[in-house]
Amino acid sequence: MEPATVTISHAEQLHRRLIKTAPHSDSYLANTTLRAYSKSSHPDRALRLFLHLHSHPFAPIPDRFTFSSLFSAAGRHRSYTAGCQLHALLIKSSLLPSSSPHSLNSLIFFYSSCRLLFPALQVFDGLLHRDVVSWTSAIAASVDADSPGEALRLFDSMMAEGIPPNDATAVVALRACADLGALAAGRRIHRIARHRGFSSNPNVATALLDMYAKCGMIELAEEMFDRMPERDVFAWTAMIFGLANHGMTRKALDLFQRMVEIGVTPDDRTITAVLCGCRSRGWVTEGYRVYNNMHKLGMSPRIQHYGCMVDLLARAGRLDEAEGFIRRMPVESDSVLWRTLIWASKLHGDTDRAERLMLETPFFKMDSMDSGSFVLKGNVFGSAGKWSEKAATRETMVRRRVGKLPGCSRIEVNGVIHEFEAGDSGHPYAEMIYEKWGEIAEKMRIEGYSPIVSEVMLDMEDEEKASQLNHHSEKLALAFGLITASPGEKIMIVKNLRSCRDCHSAMKLVSRIYDREIAVRDRIRFHHFSNGFCSCGDYW
Repeated sequence: MEPATVTISHAEQLHRRLIKTAPHSDSYLANTTLRAYSKSSHPDRALRLFLHLHSHPFAPIPDRFTFSSLFSAAGRHRSYTAGCQLHALLIKSSLLPSSSPHSLNSLIFFYSSCRLLFPALQVFDGLLHRDVVSWTSAIAASVDADSPGEALRLFDSMMAEGIPPNDATAVVALRACADLGALAAGRRIHRIARHRGFSSNPNVATALLDMYAKCGMIELAEEMFDRMPERDVFAWTAMIFGLANHGMTRKALDLFQRMVEIGVTPDDRTITAVLCGCRSRGWVTEGYRVYNNMHKLGMSPRIQHYGCMVDLLARAGRLDEAEGFIRRMPVESDSVLWRTLIWASKLHGDTDRAERLMLETPFFKMDSMDSGSFVLKGNVFGSAGKWSEKAATRETMVRRRVGKLPGCSRIEVNGVIHEFEAGDSGHPYAEMIYEKWGEIAEKMRIEGYSPIVSEVMLDMEDEEKASQLNHHSEKLALAFGLITASPGEKIMIVKNLRSCRDCHSAMKLVSRIYDREIAVRDRIRFHHFSNGFCSCGDYW
């Protein structure tokens, strides 16, 4: 796990003492200095110091304590090359078979920080003795690598082996539950934390708050927040994010104001949370007020804050203002900002602007374009009816082997997470699910519903487009939920991408036809459907 931060001045003081001992450097002092640097705000200095010491003929021989600090430093600095070279050096030494779990746990932490799950688990599988830190490090690697299901599997295996979790383990496992929308597992971990006496630990309490918010239980998140005896900036920020993601922007802004008034200093993520709340409601004036007052809090805007403002303006249809905002930024814009504006231009029917920006923006000309830029480019051409240009974009993706992130939706039933992709036929209940959706579609048709075929950016007949829309992943998850959920039980779906307009309209109608509350958490925010209406007010 990531070490606690120490002051850089302390590390520099140790460094000066180390220099005085040269050329016969003291091994204990060298390791102490490396450890201090690895925990400081400049972990890269540990790596540079080791390189300097290692090149000296009288340098102390690296031991397990040396590698532990260096792997931590490489992980905190995201130094992939340095970490791999250190791993190779450890293998060449005679230390690897007898290395302490602590140094190998730091190696797992390094790979976890670089989002490399496979090598992290390889190191974990090779451990002769696994302690709670080993298991927690492997759980963290899984979460960081966007494999929360694997993290919960590891957590269950750890419990099965009789190793009790600590507060750090609970935090990581709750992160996995939050990502998955695994409410039942989250509640189980809450019970374990309460039984072991660390549920009130500030980090655990904040993780619980975040888990409940992301699993659709915003009221429970608020209860957790209200019961916390001490609230640091992380707890305030998690609560503001939770309210903002549920569309409760007024409460989020009021909480932010209360936070500032009682003297809790916001950080970068807090401002991002507040701006996200403004974005979800199209509150441009409030967004500008927060953005313009950052300097009063001793803060300067960062790229994520510029991104929120561009998104806020673009979604509100103020495209000229959003473009001017990007061009006047004092920092270099990234591809995300331009994609945001191009997407909004397509959304508001300004395809001329979208095509112009794609021609002008370097990110859409580079050979190393990511899949997001390709998909957006193809969709812009599709919305303009330029099917040959869209086909050419698709051919380029195939030629460069650029994969498109598939849309998937998850739903928890009886404590088990079920995942669906568009057109999924691999689920054990696939036949029943498609039959159920046929029933749903017929009831919707009787109510006067017609698919929004413009959401399908493909050159095909409307009937084929309607068929594609019927097989979107959240609709399959919804059908499965209606089959398996108890009468009156709220259905909660988590989607990895933004919901399309057709699925959004369908969810509203289904909530009325079946008299069922439905919650969908997409990439942008929560949508709570009830009696034919959505909490977002059709703005997202």
